[in-house]
Amino acid sequence: MSKLTPKTKSELRVRRHKRIRGKVAGTETAPRLAVFRSNKYIYAQVIDDDKGVTVVSATSKGMKGGMTEGAKAVGVKLAKDAAAKGITKVVFDRGGFKYIGVIKTLADAAREGGLKF
Repeated sequence: MSKLTPKTKSELRVRRHKRIRGKVAGTETAPRLAVFRSNKYIYAQVIDDDKGVTVVSATSKGMKGGMTEGAKAVGVKLAKDAAAKGITKVVFDRGGFKYIGVIKTLADAAREGGLKF
């Protein structure tokens, strides 16, 4: 096995995320919705990569329920806060995670809240 071959799941995820970030960039008209999932919580932020600023962010810390309920609440809150700032269209950055489970739940909740991607 080569020394360049990643050996852990997190190294593989980081490699996938770098590959995704090479293709996905947020602009002022369509900022990037970046998602990070830890073992306990889920985090999401809407980022304008041109200016290098986070426009809106939300986390499941302090929310009742499990990961799925937290992801749904984060998606709805993020969509509501983004709409208040006049953002309706975003590009989705799944952060190297598979588009299943809580990542998909968050994306669906954000779509239901009014974000388009």
